Amino acid sequence: MRTIAEINDKIINKKAVVSTVTEVKTRVAETSVTQVAKEVDVITTGTFEPMECSGAMINLGHTDPPIKIRSCWLDGIPAYSGFGAVDLYLGATQIPEDSEESKERGGGHVIEDLIAGKPVHLRAIGQVTDCYPRATFETTITRETINQFYLFNPRNLYQNFIVGVNGGDRPLFTYLGPLMPNLGNAVYSNTGAISPLFNDPDLQVIGIGTRIFLGGGIGYITWEGTQHFPLQKRLPNRTPIGPAATLALIGDGKQMQSKWVRGCYFKNHGPSIMLGVGIPLPVLNEKVVTNCTIQDQDIVAPVVDFSIPRRVRPTFGLVSYAQLKSGRIKIEGKLVRSAPLASIFLSNQIALELKQWIEAGEFTLTESVAPIPMDRTFLPFLES
Repeated sequence: MRTIAEINDKIINKKAVVSTVTEVKTRVAETSVTQVAKEVDVITTGTFEPMECSGAMINLGHTDPPIKIRSCWLDGIPAYSGFGAVDLYLGATQIPEDSEESKERGGGHVIEDLIAGKPVHLRAIGQVTDCYPRATFETTITRETINQFYLFNPRNLYQNFIVGVNGGDRPLFTYLGPLMPNLGNAVYSNTGAISPLFNDPDLQVIGIGTRIFLGGGIGYITWEGTQHFPLQKRLPNRTPIGPAATLALIGDGKQMQSKWVRGCYFKNHGPSIMLGVGIPLPVLNEKVVTNCTIQDQDIVAPVVDFSIPRRVRPTFGLVSYAQLKSGRIKIEGKLVRSAPLASIFLSNQIALELKQWIEAGEFTLTESVAPIPMDRTFLPFLES
């Protein structure tokens, strides 16, 4: 029906018709897939959720005399320095080494502060060489005083995830937050039917090089994400029944907004980062719209018991996102409270903001340079 070039021409001339994925679901119910496919050029999706496998690349520029940094701390949080002399990578879940520092503040909080333009204290120890004679360095940096500052996230946007519960007799503190004993609560992290990758289940219209909304700025899909597992079992509608595809993302931190990049902390587990991501889906054919008609009752996630400390934990079966979003799910005859880690409200706001960018001609689409592989297996670590 359309090409990306044709859609971009309409975007540049501010004639593109753009709908959020929520609007499309409503419109299809009122008319038909064929009608919506004729009317709409781009469908926008969004999510705002914890994405712990994220971090920032930072280049400081050279001091005088130069230093070859081999140990570095940003507001007391260690940054990896095994690159060039003044290149750093700060992981979102990194914690301070100093026992006096608050363990509730981690790399994600420092990244948020840099994006917000706040000053960050830097302390560095160098490897003294003829090229780099300086041994130590201490200063304050902001996003304006450093060179490159971009997020490079090895694993974001799980296509689906799990529901965490606790069948044991004591509270558990997990990457999903606190899980109360005796099935006291259930926590899920995916936004369900509005989540970006649920609406392109076989990754047919996004790929390597796709331009996206990342943290309030422009980003790109760079590769498959770590733990990418597209061969997960799927329902007839092609949506996976558990963790499946993931994506690696990149974007300029100097363009981002702290509203959409927030450090967070999970009690007795550690720091992380909440990140806003929006993906535009070009309506190239009716199949794109058909994929976007899924509803929460059409997709499921496994309910996993975290009380068993093993890689493969027992499950209580599958539950639909409609059940999860109702606030109660039934496990072995017991009603259990359910709540999301992701913000459904802010996820919809990201889809709306991306829609507004496109309508204003400020955001065009890109052709992918290669598809995301859909044949990857997922290997456990086998101890020798």
